This record gives sequence, structure tokens and C-alpha cells, in this order.
Amino acid sequence: MILRKRRVTKQINVGDVAVGGNSRISVQSMTKTDTRNVDATVSQIQLMQDAGCEIARCAVPDMEAAKALANIKERVSIPIVADIHFHYQLALEALNSGVDCLRLNPGNIRDRSKVEAVVKEAKVRGVPIRIGVNFGSLPPVGAIGRKGGFSRHSDGVNELPKAGEAGPDDYSVVDHMVATGLWEISILEDLGFDLIKISLKAFDVDTTVEAYRKMSMLVPYPFHLGITEAGTAKSGSIRSAIGLGTLLYDGIGDTIRVSLSDDPREEVYTGLEILKSLELRKEGAVLVACPSCGRADVDVVKLANSVDDLLKQTKTSVKVAVMGCEVNGPGEAKDADVGIAAGAGRAIIFRKGKKTRIVPEAEMLTALMEEVGKVEVDLATVD
Repeated sequence: MILRKRRVTKQINVGDVAVGGNSRISVQSMTKTDTRNVDATVSQIQLMQDAGCEIARCAVPDMEAAKALANIKERVSIPIVADIHFHYQLALEALNSGVDCLRLNPGNIRDRSKVEAVVKEAKVRGVPIRIGVNFGSLPPVGAIGRKGGFSRHSDGVNELPKAGEAGPDDYSVVDHMVATGLWEISILEDLGFDLIKISLKAFDVDTTVEAYRKMSMLVPYPFHLGITEAGTAKSGSIRSAIGLGTLLYDGIGDTIRVSLSDDPREEVYTGLEILKSLELRKEGAVLVACPSCGRADVDVVKLANSVDDLLKQTKTSVKVAVMGCEVNGPGEAKDADVGIAAGAGRAIIFRKGKKTRIVPEAEMLTALMEEVGKVEVDLATVD
């Protein structure tokens, strides 16, 4: 697959994870526990990491949560981002707790002096800041950076045309999102701070894509991609794949988070699959699976899902094909590192294009995973 040349950005470091520049596109997620519950939050971060998460973000609703981040940091090994809204003091306390990055929302922390106070402390510590612009919390139209006195119900944002609806002279939601981000970027730059990461998220895919495209022509900083409030695992994964995939194909994006109403591990799995589909990630298994039809003599759907669950623990770059009939089965199975062409009561196992054995239906899953293990050993030996 030939993608467009990746956008050149300044590299920053979130803990030990490089973001931007020539670094690979990282996958992150957000905890769904109460951050004040340190044990639960640490446990979830560890599960996220096992699934492949490289950066974890935690909500900071109050001072107790901000202080809890110090204990959480001591017990996990991936970088922690503090998600800050409304109260700049929470950002200052999160910095005291040793977080690796801050997320600030320019839609609900609109007092320049408070932003400056946070930036000065982040600069001393060398902690990057993500300017997180979200459609759902944009500042009032015509009042970016003005504090207080406005209601989200009468701020004019929802009256703005979205991407695809705006005329050439219209001020659109995309324009407002970009202008909001630029407002805060200017504050950081005025203070000589350039450890900046940016996100411009909306539920609407067109609006999100156009906002990132427009901002990509204006600033050199790395982008955190996401479709906000994307939905459940099924619908949200599709929406995210379309939005993030479009941008990544265009060469835009340096780190991604898939926002789902589900276990954060599902966010990680989906993010990794998006990157693997675009060949932006080589490690980890890729599953080719027959959708099944009336020609199948075995339960291909059950077999494929069982294999998929087992392959989630595989970190090696291995292509596995699960096929269920004689039409495409042998060809696809032979083209994979490991493949199975299942038929009536038995299956042929292929490894590196060669038939290795024929096994009865009851042994298909075990035999297939044994061959995957052999490929992993071979690849590890080569490395």
C-alpha cells in the first residue's frame, strides 16, 4: 500500500514514547475507572498495556484525583497523561504528581493568565501539553479566550455550518475549531514553549477530517487523532476507522486514540488494527478470515473468532488465514505465514505456503496455533 508522504512534524516525547518526527504512530487509550481509586486505575492501565497501549490518559475531575496520579505513576510503566478541564489548579497538581503530559481544553479553560501559569510550570519540567479541541466544548463564537458569562446553549457554535455545508465566505465549525486551537498555541509560543501536541475532534467525520487538514497547513506540531464519542465497539470502530484511516492515508497523524463506549482494550485493539490495515504497524498478527457462506462445511465464524482471541497475545508480525471452502481457501491459506483451509471433517494446515499436515476438525484450532508458534520461533531466531 502506498500512502501519501507523512506530514513532517516536530518530535516531542511523552515519557519515553516519541510522538511526531520520524517516530512510529503510537496507540493510546483512556482509563474508565475513578482515578481516585488507585488500585483499580493501575489494574486497568496494566491491562491496557498488555493489549498494546503505549500511552494512558486519566481523567482528573478534582484535586484528590490529581494527587492520586503520583501513586499511579509509581506503579505503571507507560506514560500517563492528565486530562484537565475547567480548573487550571488541577493541571498544576498533576504536574506535581509527575505526569508525562497534560491535556488542556481551550474551550473550558479560557483565562489566558491561568493557561500561562500552567505552561510556565510545564516548561520548567519539560512536560508536553496537548491542546485538546473538542466540538462539544468549544468556546462561544466571537469570544475565543473570553472567560465567563456564556452558556453552551446560547454560544452560537451549533448554528455554525459543518464541513461540507459552508460556503466559501462562511465561518464554519471547522474554522472555529482551528481558531480555538491557534489561540492557545499562540499563548504557548509566546512563552517560548513548543512541546505541543494538538487534537481537533468531533463526532462528525467530515468536520474532524477537515479540521485536521486545515490545521496541518498552519503549524508544525504533531497531531493526536481521534473521533470523539465515536460510539459502541461496533459502530464506533467503523466511524473511527473511516475518520482516522482517511487522515492517516493522507499522511496526517502521529498518535491515535479510538474513543469507544467499551473496555479500553477494545480501543487499543481497534487502533492497532487501523494501523495494521494501512501497513503502518508491522508487529502483531494479521488475521485473514473467510466470511463463511453456504459452501462452508465447518463453523468458520466460530473458528475465526477463536483464532482472533488467541492472536491478540501475539506480538510477532505474522499473517494467519482461516478459510472455509475450496474456492479461495487454499490460495489464501498458502499466501499467509500460517493458514488453514477447512473442509468436511478435516482441514489442511499450511505454513509459509507449504502443506504441513491434515488434521481432523476437532484438532483444527490446536494445530493451527501450534504452527503459529513455530513461525514465531523462526522469526525470533532470525531476529
